[in-house]
Amino acid sequence: MQEISVILAHPYGGSLNAAIAQTVAATLRSNGYQVNFHDLDQEKFNPVMSSEELAGDHTNDNLLKCHQQEIMRANGIIIIHPNWWGQPPAILKGWVDRVLRQHIAYTFPEGDNGGGLPIGLLKAQAALVFNTSNTPEERENTVFGDPLERIWKDCVFDFCGITSFKRLMFRVVADSTEQERQSWLAQTAETVSRYFPPISANITQGN
Repeated sequence: MQEISVILAHPYGGSLNAAIAQTVAATLRSNGYQVNFHDLDQEKFNPVMSSEELAGDHTNDNLLKCHQQEIMRANGIIIIHPNWWGQPPAILKGWVDRVLRQHIAYTFPEGDNGGGLPIGLLKAQAALVFNTSNTPEERENTVFGDPLERIWKDCVFDFCGITSFKRLMFRVVADSTEQERQSWLAQTAETVSRYFPPISANITQGN
């Protein structure tokens, strides 16, 4: 069975982000995928990398080992988080630092000291990111330059070898209506099914 890693980074269980994550997981399961779901805040994932871990790639953190093993096996990756200061929440930044390590998510050619072009190691066929924001789209693009797009598309997933990428930003959340939120959840489900269609459909198309 194909495995999809779903990572949620939001401290409030009643948030729109949590509802998006639940929609993602339910859609994937309905489509026949195994979902490896992680709510980083609920798991109390430690985002701080120790000096020993940085220097030696060794850890006694069993939760971290689980994340690393799953991400190497994953056929797809889906991340859900709010836009905080044009960046992911700190717990998710720490997840990237600690999970997507060299020899886990990427490597370099033999003899390269890390200054050359990376070789992506992740086998995931596609990566999706769902974001929420209270910043209007025009201001996000013209004033800030949409940094989350660059972070996830180029700095993370392309670096790790995943070129099929889609990110959706739902906004403005603060004054959104229930109808708008339900529309966003429907759009979430449609996007997940487009990139991770029902397994039976994949088999049929392959024949």
